[in-house]
Amino acid sequence: MGGNVELGGASDREALAYIGLGANLGDSAAVLAFAIEAIGSLPLTRITRRSSVWKSAPVDAEGPDYLNAVVAASTGLGAAELLAELQRIENRAGRKRPYRNAPRTLDLDLLLFGDATSNDPQLTLPHPRMTGRAFVLSPLAEIAPELVTPKQLAAVAGQRIERLVAP
Repeated sequence: MGGNVELGGASDREALAYIGLGANLGDSAAVLAFAIEAIGSLPLTRITRRSSVWKSAPVDAEGPDYLNAVVAASTGLGAAELLAELQRIENRAGRKRPYRNAPRTLDLDLLLFGDATSNDPQLTLPHPRMTGRAFVLSPLAEIAPELVTPKQLAAVAGQRIERLVAP
């Protein structure tokens, strides 16, 4: 593990976390709204920015199109604690994991956690596949353009994605 990630409990300072949201089963729009509210209700956590809702084709997967978004959250939770809370929110939304990249009611990915890096088996930061996915980069660029380069956006330009609903 590298960097200065707080993997355990609450840290003594807040970190800005970026969280990717996706859903392609059931009422995806309602599930995203539920997830954003649930993230904002976590202890020591508040949503500071949220992207539009985007519609994207599955990447390396089958199934219906996804609805996606990215939120920025200021949190006093540690990275591992935040990840555990995100997984609890997924479970509350009915998330099942029958196989890798299966369609899902809700997928929450911890993309970035401050400037932390981690290669822990339970948590890799930054998220290892975020730069290859338009459904992450487009909404992330909307709320934090300084974090996404034109070269990164160009690399995913062939992936089908469209903005649907502004925040």
